[in-house]
Amino acid sequence: MKWEYKTLDELGNVSRGKSKHRPRNDKVLFGGNYPFIQTADVKKADLYITEYQETYNEFGLAQSKLWKEGTLCITIAANIADTAILKIPACFPDSIMGFVPYENVADVKFVKYCFDVLQRDCQNISQGTAQDNLSWEKLSTIKFYVPDYDIQKQIASILSAYDDLIENNKKQIKLLEEAAQRLYKEWFIDLRFPGYEDVEIVDGLSVGWECKKLSELGTVITGKTPSTSNEGFYGNDVPFVKIPDMHNKIFPLNVETYLSEEGANSQKGKYLPPNALLISCIGTVGLINITVEKCQTNQQINALILSNEKILYYMYYYLKGLQGLLQGLGSNGATMTNVNKNKLESILIEIPRYDLIENFFDYCKPVFDKILMLSKENISLQEARDRLLHRLMSGEVEV
Repeated sequence: MKWEYKTLDELGNVSRGKSKHRPRNDKVLFGGNYPFIQTADVKKADLYITEYQETYNEFGLAQSKLWKEGTLCITIAANIADTAILKIPACFPDSIMGFVPYENVADVKFVKYCFDVLQRDCQNISQGTAQDNLSWEKLSTIKFYVPDYDIQKQIASILSAYDDLIENNKKQIKLLEEAAQRLYKEWFIDLRFPGYEDVEIVDGLSVGWECKKLSELGTVITGKTPSTSNEGFYGNDVPFVKIPDMHNKIFPLNVETYLSEEGANSQKGKYLPPNALLISCIGTVGLINITVEKCQTNQQINALILSNEKILYYMYYYLKGLQGLLQGLGSNGATMTNVNKNKLESILIEIPRYDLIENFFDYCKPVFDKILMLSKENISLQEARDRLLHRLMSGEVEV
């Protein structure tokens, strides 16, 4: 099996995205039918890009370019060398490069996996300016270790099988959460709960409902960071959740940092049990997670340990709906938004009748258990894929 070092332009056509109009965020560009992919969308994706936050209209398209499905997107600013393949035709700005492989020369999925292996090298050569930037001049110096086209396809097929399973699990997770969220909206926002026809509304609340301060629902604990100068405080024993661990998920699994038992025990009052609600309260405010194991958090997160576990899933969705309120509470003229413990505890929460809370919990419990199982399975699949990735992409394992 023959492997050779080649530059990216030997494998396909490479060019930057287009967004000629200034300012780039001008509202006249947006709101049409053409997906507009940004660096954050590429970073969020796994193998394929199927989701996006913005769309261009005809005017936006006219000052940009529509790339074909199957184009590899490569971020060259902000998030360096994140890659994903367009599953849909889309536009993107010049902070992203598009790669289209030459026919029978390169497989687009194989090249994507090359970037996964070489991302750190790309990040290293992008440094040196006020904002890291991976120009074509820099990217063109990267050598990709590639076999013949047929071998590329075989390797990509093996690795993408893991990514396909991960993608299917993510679709299931999304459908499950949407189902639970729809029921929450129907019962507790639209007030179409069972028997609603016979319930009177008084002062904006259904009879039998009440308002309570968040502090009345359980115990609020503000996280804390053990001394980073004590290396013995950090290890592999107790998950230490920070805000980046909370993004785009329900459960804070596979966190970046762990404490040792010694480090966690140095602040025993900060332990959280499973099924505590995590609320990000500094900087990025309003992210909500549910703990799955004994853990601790840093000081940017407040946790609510509920007195009654049956209210867990109701409170999860209720708090997610308060993101705007939480951001308002934290905006006090300071440089960084901060919702402290006292502000959080004082928030008034509408509490439905107990029978509705209990029925909603009974519906959500198997749904969230399934989401947790699929989320853990995805972590295992990612780890297995990454172990195989380096061995296959180096030629260590033949196919």
